[in-house]
Amino acid sequence: MIRALYSAASGMVAQQMNVDNIAHNLANANTVGFKMRRAQFQDLLYQSVVQPGAAAGAQTVIPTGLQVGLGARPVANEILFTQGDFVSTGNPLDLVIQGKGFFQIRRPSGELAYTRGGAFHLDRDGNIVTADGDPMEPQVTFPQEAQSITIAADGTVTYTLPGQTAVQQSGQIQLANFPNPAGLNSLGHNLFTPTDASGDPTVGTPGGQEGLGSLQQGFVEQSNVSVVEEFISMIVSQRAYEANSKVVKTSDEMYQQVNNMTR
Repeated sequence: MIRALYSAASGMVAQQMNVDNIAHNLANANTVGFKMRRAQFQDLLYQSVVQPGAAAGAQTVIPTGLQVGLGARPVANEILFTQGDFVSTGNPLDLVIQGKGFFQIRRPSGELAYTRGGAFHLDRDGNIVTADGDPMEPQVTFPQEAQSITIAADGTVTYTLPGQTAVQQSGQIQLANFPNPAGLNSLGHNLFTPTDASGDPTVGTPGGQEGLGSLQQGFVEQSNVSVVEEFISMIVSQRAYEANSKVVKTSDEMYQQVNNMTR
């Protein structure tokens, strides 16, 4: 019964973590470029009462043994980088990556961060920046009188000036990708930084030979969270938590019966 109490308690802690993960996904159901996380669990150590394969006789072995599990624990909540839906905005600075890749963002500390959120803006100096004011890397700048901003699928940025028909090139957007994007470190603000698990970034032209996706102007990528699937997962997790709590209650009642035997 002692084992049952601790095993059930570990199950309740694991399901609480699962609900926390679901809540985070649902809270970001409308966050541009957000990628959902999936909680993963594994069983804990086993107490071997009878070891499988132990000798049962001179020429026989025990076929299955008797091992008692000690519960479960959360081990990871992997980021799923599946493509979100595209929504047309008509804003020439809104971009989506159709395929693999991340936009490169220069943080105030000087280090590079990476994002799938393509809702960009212009600052007072004409630089393309995020909602927090961090510039895109490599930096793309427009003059104040720039008109008809166009961003091609390969990241080429052009514009026209008043009274002129010839287009001017402002810069070239480059994307980055990682061998294992699920190993990126989440910073918040839709930003990621590389780790030893993610590997080093490969930088290249959108739609190029590096396998990077192409750009689409005037769209944003919605969150890839499925509200229906998250609600189903929440119901399953709630029932599992309830079942574990009933194991705790049952174990307590069994202890109560043992204590009453001495009266």
